[in-house]
Amino acid sequence: MTYSHEVENMCPVAQGVAHGAAPIPEEAKWVKAKEIADINGFTHGIGWCAPQQGTCKLSLNVKGGVIQEALVETIGCSGMTHSAAMAAEILPGRTILEALNTDLVCDAINTAMRELFLQIVYGRSQSAFSEDGLAIGAGLEDLGKGLRSQVGTMYGTLAKGPRYLEMTDGYVTGIALNEDDEIIGYKFVNFGKMMEFIKNGDDANTAFEKAQGQYGRVADAVKVIDPRKQ
Repeated sequence: MTYSHEVENMCPVAQGVAHGAAPIPEEAKWVKAKEIADINGFTHGIGWCAPQQGTCKLSLNVKGGVIQEALVETIGCSGMTHSAAMAAEILPGRTILEALNTDLVCDAINTAMRELFLQIVYGRSQSAFSEDGLAIGAGLEDLGKGLRSQVGTMYGTLAKGPRYLEMTDGYVTGIALNEDDEIIGYKFVNFGKMMEFIKNGDDANTAFEKAQGQYGRVADAVKVIDPRKQ
């Protein structure tokens, strides 16, 4: 250790206050984290790119400071999906400090990693009070049947009003209107379920019919319109 001349000439003064690190909640334990290996947790973080044209939701499951599971979801930028593919290969097996200092290809994914790092090291994880944390694979539970991201896509203009295009339920095929042309429900097809039906042997038309559903007062509608054409 090299000290400056000024420090060399100082007399020693005892450090009376030395309580150590403040404990953080980790998987139903209080941990005074001093090393990266002390960090455990499962949580999500959101990031955005510099021109703010796209965003990323990053989910990490960290055990002993090492990323065991990563779910990368992106929206708003076509190139971001390819970056997410690379990030999904890069992240597992790295410590959270390595991941923080690794180029994850896309600004939005890098920003999500930064935000998520802060959450985990400050004990703000989703699994902070879950004994032994969450099992590897917990990230997939957010996707539900068919393992598709939950996406909502809505569009509206002053001249023509709102259009529902995509809901968590699925791809919107029709929006139900009352006598005042107000939306009272919608019809949809769940692509995740549809693909499962096809993989299990159904033809495309049968799978399409089986994967359809509706929400709201569709039966009371005066008319149902195609939000992409009408």
